[in-house]
This record gives sequence, C-alpha cells and structure tokens, in this order.
Amino acid sequence: MKHRYLPATDQDKKDMLDAIGALSVDDLFSDIPEKVRFNREYNIKKAKSETELTRELAKLAAKNADTTTYASFLGAGVYDHYAPVIVDHVISRSEFYTAYTPYQPEISQGELQAIFEFQTMICELTGMDISNSSMYDGGTSFAEAAMLAAGHTKKKKIVVSETVHPESRDVLTTYANGQYLEVVVIPEKNGVTDLEALEEAVCDETAAVLVQYPNFYGQIEPLKAIEKIAHKGKGLFVVSSNPLALGILTPPGHFGADIVVGDAQPFGIPAAFGGPHCGYFAVTKKLMRKVPGRLVGQTTDENGKRGFVLTLQAREQHIRRDKATSNICSNQALNALAASVAMTALGKEGVKEIAWQNIQKANYAKQKAISLGLEVLYDGPIFNEFVIKLNVSVKKANQRLLEKEIIGGFDLGKVDAKLENHMLVAVTELRTKDEIDLFLQELGEIK
Repeated sequence: MKHRYLPATDQDKKDMLDAIGALSVDDLFSDIPEKVRFNREYNIKKAKSETELTRELAKLAAKNADTTTYASFLGAGVYDHYAPVIVDHVISRSEFYTAYTPYQPEISQGELQAIFEFQTMICELTGMDISNSSMYDGGTSFAEAAMLAAGHTKKKKIVVSETVHPESRDVLTTYANGQYLEVVVIPEKNGVTDLEALEEAVCDETAAVLVQYPNFYGQIEPLKAIEKIAHKGKGLFVVSSNPLALGILTPPGHFGADIVVGDAQPFGIPAAFGGPHCGYFAVTKKLMRKVPGRLVGQTTDENGKRGFVLTLQAREQHIRRDKATSNICSNQALNALAASVAMTALGKEGVKEIAWQNIQKANYAKQKAISLGLEVLYDGPIFNEFVIKLNVSVKKANQRLLEKEIIGGFDLGKVDAKLENHMLVAVTELRTKDEIDLFLQELGEIK
C-alpha cells in the first residue's frame, strides 16, 4: 500500500473490478466520449511526503493573525471570550464527538442529559419556558422564529429592526421569500430601533416584530417599549440576544418576549472562521408544539429511575411533511455540549462576572476613545460593542493595527454605505487595560 490514507490495495481494486465485470478503471468511464475526457496532467504541485506536507501547512498556518497571539477587538456576532479548558476535554470524548441523533434513549442517556441541561440553562438565561435542543446558528434561529410566528398567527407581515445583524436579516429574507412573506425593515434612530416608525409599521396583519438585544451596533434596545408596540396587533415579539449579555441584562422573557433566539458561540465555542456554531431557540409554553427541531425531556422509568428521552420531534423526518415545523434536519449537539460545559464550569456567578467585565471594559474603552478625540457614535447604554467614526478607511486602519499585533474592529461600510469609515469595536473580558489603551492610541494616530 503506497499511501497511508488510500486503504485499497491493488488486489482490492482488482477484486472490485472483477465483481462488476470491468477489466480496468478506464472501463468505468467508457460511456463518456473520448473528446470530452480530461487527458492531461493536472496543473498542481507534485505530491509531498507526510513530513514535508505537514511542514508546509504549518508555515502557512503561522501566517494567520489569530486571537491566541493577537489582541482582538473584532466582534459583530462572533467574539473572543474565555473558554474553560474543561470544554475541549469533555467534547473530545469519543462518546460525545461521534454521537449523532440519540434515537435509542436507553444507550444515549449521557447525550440526552447533556442536551437537557443545555435547554435548562438557556431557559434560565432567557427567562423563557421552553428551549429546543439547539439550531444550526443564530441566523437560522432568527429566521425560524419569524417562520413560526407567521405559521402561528396566519399573518404574512414580518417587521424587523435595521439594528438586527445584517446577516440575520439576509437569512430572514431568504426564508421569507420561500413562504411569500413581506419583510418590513424599521430604520434605526441614534443606534436603536426608531419607535415612531415601528409604531406606524405594526398593524393587525403583523405576524411578528423582531429586534436584537444588545443590537448589532452594541446598543441596548428598549424592550419594554417595543413589546407594547409588538403586541398591539396581536403578533409575536421576537428577540435575538447574546446569551452572555443575559448574565447581567434583564432577560427578554421578563419583558414579555414570545420567542428568544441567538447564538451560543460566546460560551466555549471558538470563532473558527465563523462556524460551526450553535443557535438556541426558546419560547413560551403555548408555542411548545410549534418549535423547530426537537425537545429533550426528563422522565422516570418503571423502576422510578431518572431518565431522559426525546419528547418532541416535529421535523419532517419524524412526522408528515405538511405537519413538520421546519426542515431543520439535525442540530449542533456537540457545540451545544461545549456551551453547556462552559456555562456549568462558570456557574451563575461566573457568567454574571464575565458579563459585568464586558460592560466595564467596553465602557472604559468608549470613554477613553472620547477622551482621545475619537468620534464615538450613539450615546445609549452598551454591553461590549460600540461604533467609532474614523478619518480613514477601516481597511487601512486594520492593516496598520495588524502591524502592532492587534485585530481591529468590523468595517461597518461593508454592510451599510452610509457607515463608510465606521468601525464596530468589541471589547470582551479578555482584553487588558494595556491592550485597550494601545489599540485606541494607535487608532487615534492613524491618518
């Protein structure tokens, strides 16, 4: 056998060809005309030995600017947070990382309990009654919430704030097109949802009002005021929320939210170039049977022993397609486990402490930026992000920052032309005072 990762020997190949009555591999392509076949060598490098290949890939990887060696101020939905070392240890156990859907509860109790604990902790953070066993990511959770609202209310109008993450709004638009739903975007005013415009847009035909808390610009939305407007037309109130922020902010459930969604990435899940991550989806009890995906429940067996089972599976693989709540065909169980381990390791006080540090450090950075003469947009309360207006392009600023081993903020000009030269800055608990000071000093000196 010449190659370590190609286990078929020459004899294996001969036996397979004999079994199907072919003389050679070329016979398998006999139906393809000679003139359209690829009859030359590929224009790629020659194969290297394993040692040579490993060395080359290591050199390429070393060129990356990553959060283990650079101070990162990049957020916009994916954040650099502390992850307890126990997270990788637990999710690396083969009984977890090779597990799929626990169809046989009698041999999947560990997996089912882990999912049950995830659901429980999400409910505690969001202030909701029910949480499903995770979604693909925050964006699909957001869109699924709108689909649930439209199906539940039998209405076709979805009202969404402009302060919601633009990628989540894009996913929502894609879903809505397939369901022939109208999506109405409410503009922002001073970094939060324009309440007057929202009041005017919401009517009896509105299926749901969707906002983000904290929103895309880092501002804290006035959920109490928005809830009154959202429910005036008997539509649903949907809130997308950073779960870490809920360690210290009042949960959306306490403001009367019907559905709370988001991404569990802040809890023990690495940025990983944007995924895979783990969406969460929590609802009030009345919407339990409309939830996409599945629910894990707790029960007792005939001997009175505590056990866990899949209590609700409303996807099309399990029931008639026309009765399915969505086409979510799997879930991010391993990432949900990572989030569960992180939350468990931190505990309630740990989550609260990290959330508080995010508020303290972000507000320190915001005030420091102002004192250095940098222009900060919006004056409302923030969690861990805020917007700075620069005199140069964000691309140029970030290139200069990289030279100082700093990963700069998100270029808002990429998603909104009127925010050209505006940077969305994220400051998490991992950033030190020295890093914050250096970042802002360098930012202020870039001309």
